[in-house]
Amino acid sequence: MNISARLSATRGVRMLPQRLFSRAPEDMSLQRIRKVLCVAEKNDAARGIADLLSNSRMRRREGFSKFNKIYEYDYQMFGQSVTMVMTSVSGHLLAHDFKLPFRKWHSCNPLALFDAEIEKYCPENYLDIKRTLEREVQQCQALVIWTDCDREGENIGFEIIHVCKAVKPNLQVFRARFSEITLHAVRTACENLTQPDQKTSDAVDVRQELDLRIGTCAWNSFVISMWFIVCAAFTRFQTLRLRKIFPDILADQLISYGSCQFPTLGFVVERFKAIQAFVPEAFYKIKAELKGFPLLWLHCLCCISVVSLLFHSDLLFSTVTHDHEDGSVVFNWKRNRLFNHTACLVLYQICMEDPVATVVEVGSKPKSKWRPLPLDTVELEKLASRKLKINAKETMRIAEKLYTQGFISYPRTETNIFPKELNLSALVQQQTQDPNWGAFAQRILDQGGPTPRRGTKSDQAHPPIHPTKYAANLQGSEQRLYEFIVRHFLACCSQDAKGQETTVEIDIANERFIAQGLMILARNYLEVYPYEKWSDKVIPLYQKGSRFQPTTVEMVDGETSPPLLLTEADLIALMEKHGIGTDATHAEHIETIKTRMYVGLTADQRFLPGHLGMGLVEGYDSMGYEMSKPDLRAELEADLKLICEGKKDKSVVLQQQVQKYKQVFIEAVARANKLDQALAQYFGEAAEIAEQEEVYPAMPVSVRKCPQCNNDMVLKTRKNGGFYLSCMGYPACKTAVWFPDFVLDVARDESVCAVCKPHPVHRLKFKFKRGSVPPVMPLEFVGCIGGCDEMLKELLDLKYLHRSSQPMSASSQQVNRLQVSNSSRAGGDNRHTRGTTNLAAGHLLSLNSTRTPRPAPSAAPDDGNNAVMCNCGNEALLLTVRKEGPNQGRQFYKCSASTCNFFLWADQHSEDRSEVAPRGSALPRPFAGRGPAEFQRPGGGRDPGLFGSNSSDSRGGTVCKCDQPAITRTVQKDGPNKGRQFHTCSKPREQQCGFFQWADENVAPGPSGDVSLNDFGSSGYSRGLGSKAKRPSGLSSGATAKKPRTCSVCHQPGHTRKTCPQNH
Repeated sequence: MNISARLSATRGVRMLPQRLFSRAPEDMSLQRIRKVLCVAEKNDAARGIADLLSNSRMRRREGFSKFNKIYEYDYQMFGQSVTMVMTSVSGHLLAHDFKLPFRKWHSCNPLALFDAEIEKYCPENYLDIKRTLEREVQQCQALVIWTDCDREGENIGFEIIHVCKAVKPNLQVFRARFSEITLHAVRTACENLTQPDQKTSDAVDVRQELDLRIGTCAWNSFVISMWFIVCAAFTRFQTLRLRKIFPDILADQLISYGSCQFPTLGFVVERFKAIQAFVPEAFYKIKAELKGFPLLWLHCLCCISVVSLLFHSDLLFSTVTHDHEDGSVVFNWKRNRLFNHTACLVLYQICMEDPVATVVEVGSKPKSKWRPLPLDTVELEKLASRKLKINAKETMRIAEKLYTQGFISYPRTETNIFPKELNLSALVQQQTQDPNWGAFAQRILDQGGPTPRRGTKSDQAHPPIHPTKYAANLQGSEQRLYEFIVRHFLACCSQDAKGQETTVEIDIANERFIAQGLMILARNYLEVYPYEKWSDKVIPLYQKGSRFQPTTVEMVDGETSPPLLLTEADLIALMEKHGIGTDATHAEHIETIKTRMYVGLTADQRFLPGHLGMGLVEGYDSMGYEMSKPDLRAELEADLKLICEGKKDKSVVLQQQVQKYKQVFIEAVARANKLDQALAQYFGEAAEIAEQEEVYPAMPVSVRKCPQCNNDMVLKTRKNGGFYLSCMGYPACKTAVWFPDFVLDVARDESVCAVCKPHPVHRLKFKFKRGSVPPVMPLEFVGCIGGCDEMLKELLDLKYLHRSSQPMSASSQQVNRLQVSNSSRAGGDNRHTRGTTNLAAGHLLSLNSTRTPRPAPSAAPDDGNNAVMCNCGNEALLLTVRKEGPNQGRQFYKCSASTCNFFLWADQHSEDRSEVAPRGSALPRPFAGRGPAEFQRPGGGRDPGLFGSNSSDSRGGTVCKCDQPAITRTVQKDGPNKGRQFHTCSKPREQQCGFFQWADENVAPGPSGDVSLNDFGSSGYSRGLGSKAKRPSGLSSGATAKKPRTCSVCHQPGHTRKTCPQNH
């Protein structure tokens, strides 16, 4: 509802046709408005509007952007005096782009761009404009959008609204609608404010997003040097592939695709190929000519009408004649031409037997040359190209400048009908002062006023292009274009040119020939419009039945000629006919195919396709997809109109179009060799690419959801080799899982873990380095990294902080069973056997080796009341040592959820059951012992803190990494650890293995001492000299707010390197 309607509804009376806001407002929301922020699309427009509304009494001040000034003035609006703050943007304030993981060209497979998330952001070059708006809107109660009244202007308006409402959510927003920057137009806009049109803006959003996903490159001022940011699927596919196929020619070439670019290129290629395929064909015709006829000086017979000349023969031949030999009349064969030489020759010979002509018909009729229709954008571009030799892009640039200066109306319009309310006489009156066309303008007014023709198109937004005020001080191309617009306007307000056409038909041996003559009676609009010609063609006056001998009757031959290459005007006409782009974008698409070197221009300014353009069109055509044809884009343009009209939903159109192009893309990639072959015709032999070699990055496939931000986590390759699992939310989310170096290859398996959440968590196919895993474990293994696969979890040091809120009890714990296919070698020596993970309830099966394991002491029967509890208060999990060594086959308990550091040998639990704490309490004395395996660290070496740092000999005593009994020492240095006991290697210092363990710590046998390997973190740790692990604060004494500094030698808190007990 516009403001007029709102105030009318409030008062309950009909508003009078006067200044709307001169009345006292009754709407309380309007009454509170004291300051209004007005935003135009460009600084020139803002200055012009402010100058008109302030009567040139505006106050100028600076904004954060030096190109966008601020103009303040007082104005009567909303029935009261308000302060108007007028500023501007510079076109689009926000830009569409993919989220960070997809912006770089080598970040993903181009196919992923069809579904990748898109965001709107403010480019760095426009941040100062954004800051100006944010600052100025804080003091304003209303916002008025003064952007251009077309689709793009409406979308820019919503970008301004988005920025301003982020600062002031309750801001009142209005839309000023105008078609020219004149006093009457801007005042009328102020008095009839409306609401912005969301549907029109939605249509632009759809077009922008689709162009981004498909591959259109935006060459806005802020991304000219960063073209790679905003090009998408087809552009990346073409560029990455063809640069590798033709490195010597296309190494630095951007090979962009756009749903408007390619059809535009297609028109040029199609015309060129039509010329190439054209086969000339010979034709033959008969021509009769009469020379030296008595030429009548018809212009001397001022008092004699044309009709009397034609039908009063006694008067015709008694007039003054001029018998010179320059006059001639050519009679054209009514058959036009024949393609059979013999047939034409026979007819010619018959005519030559009696070559006397008999006049069989003489006729005359009025002839008019129509004045031009009112000027729309497409006609302006075509006529400026043809008549002024100014290309479309330059034409629109000049027209925009003339518009912002107030000399012409808005130059982007599809309308060729003048609205009834437009005062054409006043516009014509302004031009009467010009010395060149002023007299003609005055004649229009004297002869009844403007009478323009009515066209057939109207965009319901802007009138046809016309002058809005007289300009006498323009120069160069600006003056030429302004003069053309004025002359065109005056011509269409004038009358058609009038003439009389005479047609004479003669007979020679039953073959008919025709000649035509023209006499112009009134030039009318042609007097002011020199861009069109209409000339007299005088012929003698003939009487029906008269006979004469033609000067010549001859048979002439010729051949058909091919069509001409397209001019820019021809190309624009084809784009308009097939619905490619809009009147506002035709020039941009033509300029794009020129800058990409898809086409060039001949000396007479006609389009000629280049090798790259020809190859691309032929390549895609050979795939069976006529992507150079206009159908796909024309369908989109039709849908965009329906969105503007509210007949189609934005999301539905976008989804349909994206899926359509996605399917074409998938099949085009599968047949990419046809593109190579097509271009090889022009660039020479294509470079060979191995079948397995990628010319563009593999599409990232989701393995699982990130536990931190819920984005997809995908497999990636490190620059120096190796693999890791990375969150697609990087850099905002830095969650990652780094796989150790002994993982030679890893890929996503199609199977999904049935246990781990959130679903789906895909299993991974691993290939391990020989000698890096237990002998009975296959080198090719399929497992889950979600945390349910204990073997893989320990091997790769996988640690997850984010688990389900309810810890699982030991009885219901889902633990994987590792299944290894039967070995063809004895003793489980076939380590290349592929393994799979079967996620079923139960325990982790121990894998037998050729070495006989040490029998484990039998545990006492569990009656259910003496179950082993971990430090979390949950029932502990019973596992078996698989690694060869003195503890192989020995059972031990550990935390079922891996959230605490609990560890207990099962045989010690049987022997010392009385020492086990009651259910739910912590153990009174921690136990330490040798863990189940001594795995390698991700770096490849033995981890000093992996099970060896908390090992025990067969008698239950602590052993070091030398497999020797450790000795216990006491810290003597002053500090928080003074008096604390620790275990260390019993050998002399220079021979020590580096083992270190606090005597009072109960440490679980984790797979690695490096807690920092995974960003998921860990709830457990292991300690060893040289380990990178840090001791968790409050492990035995409670959590603290800040981690203490640790020693660089033993990594323990409370002392430094110089005072470390390891150095004593």
